[in-house]
Amino acid sequence: GMPYPKNLQTAMEVEAIVRENGAVPATIAILNGVPHVGLNSEQLKNLAISGSQFQKTARRDIAQVVASGSNGATTVSATMFFAHKVGIPIFVTGGIGGVHRYGEKTMDISSDLTELGKTPVAVISAGVKSILDIARTLEHLETQGVTVAAYRTNEFPAFFTETSGCKVPCRVDSPEECAKIIYANQNMHLGSGILIAVPVPKQHAASGKVIESAIQQSLKEADDKRIIGNAITPFILDRVKVLTGGSSLEANIALVKNNALTGAKIAVALSDLRKRVTNRPVRSAL
Repeated sequence: GMPYPKNLQTAMEVEAIVRENGAVPATIAILNGVPHVGLNSEQLKNLAISGSQFQKTARRDIAQVVASGSNGATTVSATMFFAHKVGIPIFVTGGIGGVHRYGEKTMDISSDLTELGKTPVAVISAGVKSILDIARTLEHLETQGVTVAAYRTNEFPAFFTETSGCKVPCRVDSPEECAKIIYANQNMHLGSGILIAVPVPKQHAASGKVIESAIQQSLKEADDKRIIGNAITPFILDRVKVLTGGSSLEANIALVKNNALTGAKIAVALSDLRKRVTNRPVRSAL
């Protein structure tokens, strides 16, 4: 949702952060009908420049985008699908989709949640986008059997802000703790994903009241203009950016970088854990 060239700069910085912390980045997209896991610099630049013209691609859209030879910007659900196909256990993003406000009436629920329920990939995010109904989203994740943990906090973060008023069932305080949960999930073949919510850094957290006011105004505008479906989130995020004087964009960039840093550390910890377990002597049964 970032404008060019800020999106390209951020993407390159995020990949650099991942590499500097010992992991390997692999940006995912569909280019001319071909799914790509890992983009070169030219492909990354093309995605940044023309990404707004790419089809927003959730799991339901993958077959159509591939069959038509189109370009697809993958959502969390589609990215999880491709990551799992090639054996990538950890995926970093800004925030996941969820139950939209008034979702109990509209049934507008992101496929990200059902994907988390059936695809064993750990998603590192700044929680759920604050434009959504966070409490109902957490209830839906519980229904889907998704492990939800908050990183170094007892409260679920709300994307732009550190708090949401919603407590989490699980707290983790280190990359090693996260790695143990991911490994246990894989080892027991639970088949479901994991959501690790990382709060936006304190120094970059935008004012919650200012953003909440902007969200409410944006929701009213979307309703007045009859904007529905997957067009709602981009519209509201853009309006919030304008109404907050750009502070939400800076918070967005900061949290994505922080998520990348945390995700890379978790990936390294998971790799180290796997090596230790593999080299551990096997005890014979008595």
